[in-house]
Amino acid sequence: REPRQDMARDYYTILGIKKEATEEEIKKAYKKSAMKWHPDKNRDRQEEAERRFKDIAEAYDVLSDPEKRKIYDQYGEEGLKGGIPTGNAEGMPGGFTRYEFHGDPNEIFRNIFGNNGFGGFGFGGDDIFSSFEFERGPKFFPHKNGAHGSFPMGGESKKRPYVVDLNLSLEELYTGITKKLKISRKTKTPGRSPQNIFDIKVKPGWKAGTKITFEGEGDEEMPGQAQDVVFVVKEKPHQAFTRSGSNLIYRKKAIPLVDALTGFKFNIQTLDKRTLEVDVKDVVSPTYRKVIQGEGMPISKEPGKRGDLIVEFDIIFPQSLSDDSKLKIRQAFGRSSEGYARNKAG
Repeated sequence: REPRQDMARDYYTILGIKKEATEEEIKKAYKKSAMKWHPDKNRDRQEEAERRFKDIAEAYDVLSDPEKRKIYDQYGEEGLKGGIPTGNAEGMPGGFTRYEFHGDPNEIFRNIFGNNGFGGFGFGGDDIFSSFEFERGPKFFPHKNGAHGSFPMGGESKKRPYVVDLNLSLEELYTGITKKLKISRKTKTPGRSPQNIFDIKVKPGWKAGTKITFEGEGDEEMPGQAQDVVFVVKEKPHQAFTRSGSNLIYRKKAIPLVDALTGFKFNIQTLDKRTLEVDVKDVVSPTYRKVIQGEGMPISKEPGKRGDLIVEFDIIFPQSLSDDSKLKIRQAFGRSSEGYARNKAG
């Protein structure tokens, strides 16, 4: 059975809103999307509906929370779920821990639609979804037989998936690799192996948070009813590079002030072991960044394309200068010693 792969998601796209959306617009978009993809309304494509319904709930859970939204806007899903390098985490609100969605999509649905005085949700043969009107606020009319309860997701009786971290180096995510992992499992079906070996073909450019799902390959509690196995890509820290989307950031290279002012060359060993010569002719200020186009991470959805390599610099200033050196520097910049004396006196 072929695995299903889920790329890191764009929560704004999932809800169909812009990044500048207000709290009210986010809530309205959630209502519209959740009603469209509720599993009970999409019985002809149950599996897709359950997946989308959960994604919609997760997107709302993040974007409706100011702290989570701030981190997501700055670092994306990768950073929100724990992929922010230590040196780049300055903007994180104090006390924030790695995010993982453990919420119940049905509970979020009930909280949004079920607290406006129209009671519990009916279910049965009638099309209960036609009772909601988004433009004038949701309305509900109980089922004619008086039955009430929650909307159970069609797959709620199915076992929770067995989730396994797939730890990959930045080099492996750059070049791609095939990983073999062996997992033990419970089995109730005669002839079904108690162990399973998974071949996972990692594509160049995959991001942290990418999910690879092997359906029905986990534990069995009853014959023929097995949980899914889901591998979630985790990115190992790298000593030289930090990933930012499809770009790579080469951590600050220390250079002396004289090189920052006059130019220099240096080499970078790329993630695929090439030697890249970098020629810096600009004056390097503390905020200067050298952008090398097409030397970043592969873009998995666009084969042959890559992001950029961005080099940051740390300028080393001399701890002291002789009077003669100071004079020469002032002369080089067109500043006279008399001007220095007037400035000092003023």
